[in-house]
Amino acid sequence: MASSIQPFLNDARDRMDKCLEHFSTGVRGIRTGRANPGLVENLRVDYYGSPTPMGQLASVTVPEPRCIMVKPFDASTLKDIEKAVMAADLGFNPSIEGKVLRISVPMLSQDQRLKLMGRVKTVAEEAKISMRNVRRDVLKDVENAEKDKDRDLSVTQDDVKSAKSSVQDILKEHEDKLDTLVNDKSSEILDV
Repeated sequence: MASSIQPFLNDARDRMDKCLEHFSTGVRGIRTGRANPGLVENLRVDYYGSPTPMGQLASVTVPEPRCIMVKPFDASTLKDIEKAVMAADLGFNPSIEGKVLRISVPMLSQDQRLKLMGRVKTVAEEAKISMRNVRRDVLKDVENAEKDKDRDLSVTQDDVKSAKSSVQDILKEHEDKLDTLVNDKSSEILDV
């Protein structure tokens, strides 16, 4: 009766997809050798007393490989955006040119690259732990459903065994995707 565990499997897949999404969002802000809008789009800018992501206050473009250009929708926020970039301590050199902010992205040293790779691996390990917690929670839910005979879904012991195998397969699939993302980001960081 595999259909009785399908909602649990769908839940596991959805929650693990969210873990991957969270990882991707987290490493997007990690610096590489090239300029990339993701480095500054999520920086919080004090906009009328409220911290607002820079991507909502300005268009962020990359006109050159080592330069990020930030053009605020409201020119009065230019100084606040510059302050946010400086406060983020990313090692960037922002300069105001007319109504735009140009951010020079310096080259990374080998030592900095290794530290950034360590950070990527730390974030990846946190994502793996989150996915394993999802596996544990879903399997606990399946076991509770098997014990709770009053539920709409009838879950048998065979379903529990099947769920363990299926959830493990889903976890393996998502860990493989995560490893691919980590390798891509690592090669991006090491690319000079």
